[in-house]
Amino acid sequence: MPALLLLPLLFLTGLVAGLVDSIAGGGGLITIPVLLGVGLPPQVALGTNKLQASFGSGSAMLTFVRSGTVRLNDCWTGIAYTAIGAALGTITVQMLDPALLRHVIPWLLVAIVLYTLLTPRLGYEEIRPRVKPGPFFFAAGLILGFYDGFLGPGTGSFWVMALMLGLGFTMTRATGYTKVMNFTSNVASLVLFICGGSVLWREGLIMGIGQFVGARIGARMVVRKGTRFIRPVFVTMVLVITAKLIWQNVR
Repeated sequence: MPALLLLPLLFLTGLVAGLVDSIAGGGGLITIPVLLGVGLPPQVALGTNKLQASFGSGSAMLTFVRSGTVRLNDCWTGIAYTAIGAALGTITVQMLDPALLRHVIPWLLVAIVLYTLLTPRLGYEEIRPRVKPGPFFFAAGLILGFYDGFLGPGTGSFWVMALMLGLGFTMTRATGYTKVMNFTSNVASLVLFICGGSVLWREGLIMGIGQFVGARIGARMVVRKGTRFIRPVFVTMVLVITAKLIWQNVR
């Protein structure tokens, strides 16, 4: 594809993906097929995707921090363990076939949707934490960081649900803290992809600019409109991710 057409396409793809991902996750459903569709090898597509996704999650994170939704001082334990988990996941995926996880994850996502729908007040108000922050971020950071580095789809959904159930966050606050952890795992994985030479910088940076703009718009919508706005988008994106994973499994 000529650069005159390719670069605007990549920018718009990043813009839309950043907007969607900052609200409810699932941006990779948009970006990875486009990167594969323009002819990138799978490993390079994944590495380039991590580059552009880092711009989106970083932009959303900054917006949530500036709005007061997120306090970074509360996040350092989670950031540390998420980075470790993501690095281990990225290394492991190069040695193992993630086929088993691809079959298990859709059913966990279905459980998230059902729990969300059957608990109509979930995420509207802060509740008492069920777990102390230290142990929570140790476990969630390692597990979800590893999963994001190893496979990835639905990571944001798992973080949002874990933060609401474990620490009692509202859905708005959980979405903000999720972006901090997404940014962490994206950057940790990106470093390893760069070391392996699996990143196309021009394409990734063009998409990253789009991601930055889209994520900023989406995060502002989350801050302004709150849980009532996030909830239906969240459920919809989890269902879309689930359907895509099931389709991949039965093809």
